Order: sequence, then structure tokens, then C-alpha cells
Amino acid sequence: MPNAAAANRRQLIPFAAVSASYFAHIGFFNPYLPLWLKELGFGLVAISILTSVQAATRLFAPYAWGWLSDHTGERVTLLRYGATAAMLCACILFFDLGPIGLGLVLLVMFTHTSSMMPMSEAAMAHLVSQGGAFDAKRYGRVRLFGSIGFLLTVFLAGAWFEHFGMHHFPGWTVLSLAAVTVSVWMLPNLKEAVSLQETKVAVWPVLRQKPVKWFFIAAFFHVLSHMGVYVFFSLYLDSLGYSKVWIGMLWAVSVIVEIGWFFTQAKWMPKLSLTAWLVVCSVAMVLRMGMTAQWADVLWVLLLAQAIHALTFAAHHTACIALLSHHFPGRLRGRGQALYTVVAYGFPGVLGGLAGGLLSDRFGLQSVFWLSLIAALVATAAAYRVWRLRSPQSLS
Repeated sequence: MPNAAAANRRQLIPFAAVSASYFAHIGFFNPYLPLWLKELGFGLVAISILTSVQAATRLFAPYAWGWLSDHTGERVTLLRYGATAAMLCACILFFDLGPIGLGLVLLVMFTHTSSMMPMSEAAMAHLVSQGGAFDAKRYGRVRLFGSIGFLLTVFLAGAWFEHFGMHHFPGWTVLSLAAVTVSVWMLPNLKEAVSLQETKVAVWPVLRQKPVKWFFIAAFFHVLSHMGVYVFFSLYLDSLGYSKVWIGMLWAVSVIVEIGWFFTQAKWMPKLSLTAWLVVCSVAMVLRMGMTAQWADVLWVLLLAQAIHALTFAAHHTACIALLSHHFPGRLRGRGQALYTVVAYGFPGVLGGLAGGLLSDRFGLQSVFWLSLIAALVATAAAYRVWRLRSPQSLS
């Protein structure tokens, strides 16, 4: 038994490396992409459209990759292909591209990177589930390496771009995706046996269940609220006079508390049911967006708002992954993770990015965060509905 546990831990180490490298890439790419586009001379509307390309690929790519991985069992092989293709595509960013050319390059690159987390999460969820039960402690210990990777690059990139300029952005992109590619090729080539009967398992009967419907509605509006941070937070801080170093620091605060949560979540998560955590996290989101909209020019308030990220992202993410594992077990796991990416990140990303761009262009960047507060209120109502319908056991 101890040997089996040690072998399982060894299998999870490469997943920690993938998580660290992938989120190290995200840690500099997502916060600083809008600032790079701004330096290239694009306006707010164009920036919102180009940053929304990532979310647009999440409307189709994750489910397509998830379906393929569920039907072949070749999750690791597909991850290797996606990482390698994305890295090669990123090399084109060194060239002088117009808005259409840049949009096409981002489209192809994001189509491959958007598949990585759903398939990686599905494979890891399989490893950390014992007897059908989701192990929050082991999941959190692996996932925190992603937060550490994000923290390092968001801080280092901010300092680098402040001193050397944003023109090194393509180089950072290629190098970070190269690290992802190396990490993915280190994964054990685990394959899940596929039987003819399992490939015919349908996802629609699960989606018709009321708790699942309301779960996806709650996730949609919760992440839609987060889009104010993901797409416009750096631009908002820049407009308020914050330096790139401080922008990186404020992003880093949110990731530090995220790391703390993932490391200790096995202590906190059992205190409430999973669906109750959805309600708590959405209420925290209302508070965070209100503070960011009203008092972003007051540093200590903004620091406190960023600290609430422990609930609005880390706790919410773990609760969602556990609920997905509960509702979409076995051969449905890949499609469940992919649907979560599509519904909770694809549609909100496109809607939030485009609407936020139009809104900020007319009423200013602050208005985006007031709209995010409204989305958080809707998420809270939907999460409350999930909690009333069904309350799966809390995590241990």
C-alpha cells in the first residue's frame, strides 16, 4: 500500500511541472497582453477583440479536444501535440503583423493551448480520485505549483517590461510555451482503456439535471464577473497611474493568497458543502468587484480586494472541479471538464471582453467593474439555487 501511494505521488510530479509551466505562461501572457497590444498602437475596442480571441477558442476547442480524448484515451499524446503546435505558432509573433494577421495567429495558438488544462485536469482528477471520492488535499498540492509559476512570471515580467519595454513580449511567449512543451513531454503516457460501450456514454442526460444546469449558470456568471480582472485590470491600473512593477505586485498578491488556499484547503473545504462554497465564493466576488470599482485608487483597499482572490478563484475552482468530478465521472470526465471551460470561460470571455471593451471605450474602465459586480450578484443567486437543490458532501 505505501509503495502504491509513493508510485501515485511520482505520477503526480510531472503534472505539477505541467501546471507550473502552463500557469507561468499564463502569468505573464494574460496580464501583459493588453499592455503589449496598447504599445503596438491598438485602441481599447481592438484590444478587447484581440484578447477575446482566447475566450472565443474556448467555445469550440476544449469540447472538441475533450471529446477526442474521451473517445481515444490518448490525453497525454494530445497534450504533447497541442503544446508543440502552440510553441511553433508563437514564433510568428516576432513578425510585424497587422490586426487581422495577429488575430489569426492568436486564434491558432489559443486553439491548441485552450485544450491543455481541461485534458490535464481530467487526467489529474482521475489520479487524485480514490473510490470515486475527490482528494482535495492532493489536488491542491499539485495545483499550487501552477499558482507559484503564475506568481513568478507575473512579478518578473512586470519588472522586466518596466525596465526593458514591452517589445520582448513575443520572446517571453515562446520561452514559456517551450517550458510547457518540455513539461508535457515528461508526462507518463497514461492511457485509459476505451470500450465500445463507454464511448457511447452520453453527456446530455447529465446536463438535463437541474443541479447541473444551475451549476453551469452560476459558473458562467461568476467567471463573467472575473473577466473584468482578466481582461481589463492591468489597463485599469495603468490608467490610474500604477507602474508595471505595481501592476505585477497587485497580480502577485492575488496569486500568493491563492497558493495559501490550495496548500491549506484540505482544512477549510470540509467545513461546508461544495454547493455552499459556491455561494460563499460568489458573495466574496460581489465584495471584491465593489471594492475594485469604487476604491481602486486607494492602495490598501485594492490590496484587500486582491486578497479575496483566495475565495473568488481558488476555493471556487476547487469546488467546481470536485462538482464536475461528481457529476461527470469516468468516461464523461473529459467532456465535463471541456464543457466547464466552454460555458464558464469561453462564453463569458467573449461576452465580457467585447462588452467590456465597448463599455470602457464609452464610459471608462471603471464601468467594467460595476458591470462585473452585477454579474457576481447573478452568480450568487444561481449558486444559492444550486445549494437549495442539492448539497454534495464537502471535501475531505
